[in-house]
Amino acid sequence: MTAKSVQPDQSPPQVVLVTGPSGAGRSTAIRALEDLGYEVIDNLPLSLLPRLLEGPPPSRPLALGLDVRNRDFSATALIEVIDTLAKRADQAAQVFYLDADEAELLRRYSETRRRHPLAPAGTPQAGISRERELLSPIRARADVLIDTTGLSPHDLRAEVERWFGPADGRTLGVTIHSFSYKRGLPRGMDIVIDCRFLRNPHWDEELRSLDGRDKAVADYVVADPRFDAFFQRMKSLIDLLLPAHKEEGKSHLSIGFGCTGGQHRSVAVTEQLASALAHDGWHVSKRHREMERRDALVNKGHQF
Repeated sequence: MTAKSVQPDQSPPQVVLVTGPSGAGRSTAIRALEDLGYEVIDNLPLSLLPRLLEGPPPSRPLALGLDVRNRDFSATALIEVIDTLAKRADQAAQVFYLDADEAELLRRYSETRRRHPLAPAGTPQAGISRERELLSPIRARADVLIDTTGLSPHDLRAEVERWFGPADGRTLGVTIHSFSYKRGLPRGMDIVIDCRFLRNPHWDEELRSLDGRDKAVADYVVADPRFDAFFQRMKSLIDLLLPAHKEEGKSHLSIGFGCTGGQHRSVAVTEQLASALAHDGWHVSKRHREMERRDALVNKGHQF
């Protein structure tokens, strides 16, 4: 993920132009912006865009989804609109571009068995290449660019919230992740804590097939003589940091707990901390990455 002219702590823009190649997650991003309070207009014909933006700034922020499948789409025309908006002192606008590498886009099309809109009679590869070439001038003008390669829809929504969520210090969302070190750190972590020093339920045959959300596993982890001191000190640190991040204007903080398999210890600690912070009044969500991967295999994968 990259960005050129905006920082996540700035006030949300009044107009966000959302585009990118088909299959990169544009629809997921549009829905996330709508949940954040943006007025959303998707698949807007480009010829109507100047008329929509004429007059005074909107009463609430707009998110406009722009798709190359619209019959009047033109990269040149869209750049002209971007240049016009950039000259307006009364209306802050940003270009939000969703991208993914060609192999990822091809994989997503193969899983869905959809035809690419720019190559309905050809291969998805041909359509992907043509679309990326068509959009390359827009990509170069992006204010916020998120590469969704390897991201789940949940991950993408978290990134949209990070960049476009309220940053006035009134709210702070906390996401707590469990993960396996074998698969690497999750993207976008602010704080990461290693739980591999706690005793491992994997070595108990009765617990091996369960995960940290099960009471038997949680009790096993909590019974480690080192757990209480670890959790109390870790919780005290988080209690110190959350108000400080809120005062700095951050809208979101991600905390990760890792263990060997991402199934027992990290999951149990994530559940414990999420419960404690929610009890304290923080807005908390939790993610169990390896559990989601397992469920995704059962359900034949998430789709954007």
